[in-house]
Amino acid sequence: METVESVDGPPLETIESVFSVYEIATDGEEIHYYGTPLQAPEPMMRELWGVFREHGYDVQLTVRHGEYVLVAEPLSLGVDSIPWTNVLLFVATVFSTLFAGAMWYGIDPIGEPTQVWRAWPFTVAILGVLGVHEMGHYVLSRYHRVNASLPYFLPVPTLIGTMGAVIKMKGQMPDRKALFDIGVAGPLAGLVATVVVTVVGLYLPPVTVPEGAADPGATQIRLGFPPLLELIAAGIDQPLYTDDPRQNVNPVVIGGWVGMFVTFLNLIPVGQLDGGHILRAMAGDLQETIAALVPGVLFALAGYLYYIGGYNGNTVFIWVFWGLFAGLLAAVGPAVPVNDQRLDRKRFALGIFTFGCGVLCFMPTPIVIVN
Repeated sequence: METVESVDGPPLETIESVFSVYEIATDGEEIHYYGTPLQAPEPMMRELWGVFREHGYDVQLTVRHGEYVLVAEPLSLGVDSIPWTNVLLFVATVFSTLFAGAMWYGIDPIGEPTQVWRAWPFTVAILGVLGVHEMGHYVLSRYHRVNASLPYFLPVPTLIGTMGAVIKMKGQMPDRKALFDIGVAGPLAGLVATVVVTVVGLYLPPVTVPEGAADPGATQIRLGFPPLLELIAAGIDQPLYTDDPRQNVNPVVIGGWVGMFVTFLNLIPVGQLDGGHILRAMAGDLQETIAALVPGVLFALAGYLYYIGGYNGNTVFIWVFWGLFAGLLAAVGPAVPVNDQRLDRKRFALGIFTFGCGVLCFMPTPIVIVN
């Protein structure tokens, strides 16, 4: 770290009305202002945040070795070079979803590795739904000048070949509008892609399961269908179920199923999930009270399915896991915007609509493994 007399940040006179600076230092691209706050941190940062943003910096107040420090970091909203980590994870997810999709098509990926490519419609459906969801967040982050990465896809050897995708966000949310817009963009964009994928999948022919897979003693994986999927099928007069136990819906429909399940999970109103962002923008501090109740609701659902519904541990585990995860996210807390003024009525109504869409994507038993 180097002590300097002048920097490219905002003029000192625009800072010293609320923060008395006695030393300035640089650490790479960061500028560190050591000083004394002249008012409470929250209103001080609301005033300074806009000043630094005008000069192309994001700023945070920290305490280091007993000294108050304003840490200013240049805003970086674009992609400066090829994001190799994102690219490699995407390629890996293409292969992992092809592998998973092959099994949904009745192809043995180990015994018939040269036939795995035939699962490409499944891969396109899954990556399309997840990618559109995350790009919704990314585009609105750029619009509100919030630093966000391109999507990181997560390849995992599961039934669908992935654990989804995430983007990394850096810096503070300007206001409730930005928090809401960024939070709501992903689920709504993802739902549009989900509906398209589902309609296409329902018009595609069903697939025939491998010989013996439909026998009474065979292990079977059954997916629960959410109300939205049932409504789409009824709306276009296409069947979700077949009379022939040897046939299943086209695996592209599973891409739509994934989109709906991901939408519901992301709209759980806790912490840094989309639902947490949206509800924090709508309800302010009340969001944390609601978030504290969510783990108990999920644990209660798991208990109901196990003790009353008679479902096995595989089905119940999903909600136990999400109850624990929701508790962790609730403890971490939501993103708090710099300007915490109330949300406008149009966005509030859109938030209610979005949570309503989430309800239509809910399924109490997403996956049932039957022996």
